[in-house]
Amino acid sequence: QVQLVESGGGLVQPGGSLRLSCAASGFTREHYAIGWFRQAPGKEREGVSCINNSDGRTRYADSVKGRFTVSRDNAKNMVYLQIDSLKPEDTAVYYCAADLATVPILRCTVVVGSYDYWGQGTQVTVSS
Repeated sequence: QVQLVESGGGLVQPGGSLRLSCAASGFTREHYAIGWFRQAPGKEREGVSCINNSDGRTRYADSVKGRFTVSRDNAKNMVYLQIDSLKPEDTAVYYCAADLATVPILRCTVVVGSYDYWGQGTQVTVSS
């Protein structure tokens, strides 16, 4: 079975940085994308970034462009989300998710409903 485990969250000051990690295992499909999402208390879950496993192509939500960077290390089955210039409004639980496909994904999506498997999340708190 597919398993996704997030780590790297914590408490940081505004302007600080974090690198979140997503460890993936149990994949039996060759074609998939990994997405990053976040959910603040009382708010809808929103997509922030994604990366194609096949070619490393990425996508970012407009709200995080320039501050968030997604990357992968296929040898370690890891996907990372580097977050810079953190703001209090970035406070949320951050999730990684897997979008499995029967054909190569040419451009991944940050739409929540497109993803099949989810991790348990890691808390990011930005406060002075």
